[in-house]
Amino acid sequence: MATTECARGRLALCSAHVAGMVDMVALPVWVGSLISGFGFSPARAGGLASIFLIGVVVASLYLAPRFNRINARILVPLGFVACGILFLLNIVVDQYEIMGVFHFLGGLALGCALSLTHGTVGRSANPHRTFALLQFANGIFAIGFMGSVPLLIHAYGAEAMYYVFAVIMLMAAILTGFFFPDPDRSVQQQARSSKPHTALPVGVWFGIAGVSLMAIMQSMMFSFLERVGSSKGFSVEQMASMLAFLGLVNLAPAALAAVLEKHLKAHRVMQFAPVFQVLLAFAIVYSGSFYTYAAAGAFYPFIMIFTHTFAFGLFAKLDPSGRVVSSTPAINMLGASIGPFLGGVLVQEIGYGALPYAVSVLALIAMLSFFMIGRHIKRNSPVVLSH
Repeated sequence: MATTECARGRLALCSAHVAGMVDMVALPVWVGSLISGFGFSPARAGGLASIFLIGVVVASLYLAPRFNRINARILVPLGFVACGILFLLNIVVDQYEIMGVFHFLGGLALGCALSLTHGTVGRSANPHRTFALLQFANGIFAIGFMGSVPLLIHAYGAEAMYYVFAVIMLMAAILTGFFFPDPDRSVQQQARSSKPHTALPVGVWFGIAGVSLMAIMQSMMFSFLERVGSSKGFSVEQMASMLAFLGLVNLAPAALAAVLEKHLKAHRVMQFAPVFQVLLAFAIVYSGSFYTYAAAGAFYPFIMIFTHTFAFGLFAKLDPSGRVVSSTPAINMLGASIGPFLGGVLVQEIGYGALPYAVSVLALIAMLSFFMIGRHIKRNSPVVLSH
């Protein structure tokens, strides 16, 4: 049987993470296709993405407290199969409300698989390093996705997006069906299995709030990245090259986070990350140069991936039971589910220029949350800060 420390188990975890996070990689293509291909308004297009992400949140919130009582090796592949089928069903309907139902149910299925995957990673020997590996795999996937899918959609229509999603889910279902690891066989889990579960530290809640706010900023800007470029008059070829470059750039943050694990304090990384989100948001919206826009757009997800890896490792240390990291999809998607709809409303009512100012307000609140987790750790858990 595969474990979190063997090659087969890690391959299955990588495939599950890539499929489970496909919505975050695909947001600009997804929302852009719903607007240009299906004819939805920005608010309605962003709303469909938000409905899907809400489904992920609901599933993760339900499963995370029950993680230790669920057979992940069965439910993970089943979740991907169900999600793939629900993606395909969107092709055969044209009513917004029915598509909304399919998106919500697909989010539930995906959230089930992703929550159990992240909980399993959190009980590995080194959650920070394992999660960095998963993020690196996601970066490799993003290169191929961003470089090819926009061109496929341009050639074959917006429905091609849902076919691609379904194929991704099928591949993940096959790999996790054969090789998904048993979290109870992890070396780390065996050492922790005898420890009683305690209440979550107060600092964890501040961290959860901050990461969710960062996810709102990430999804709000990323959802309209392609639309902002189109509004500036950039060509389809230019946009495809920028999205491919984005995938290439985002190979780096996970690897860099793994290398710097012992050199940077997680709470410090979390505290200053929102500042960079604000700066890049203004560059994306207000730059008239394609190269400045493309560079800022390509590096925007870098901040979230890099910070999320440190946050994941910190949460795993603060709560060894795996409950918090199992709720990682809810932590991320709760924020990410708000972002596309909020961004769509702002764009529809004010214009793209409103987005960076909304990011600035959210960033301030996120920084305050992360400073609170730093204070809590220094006061109550100095061991967590030691490297």
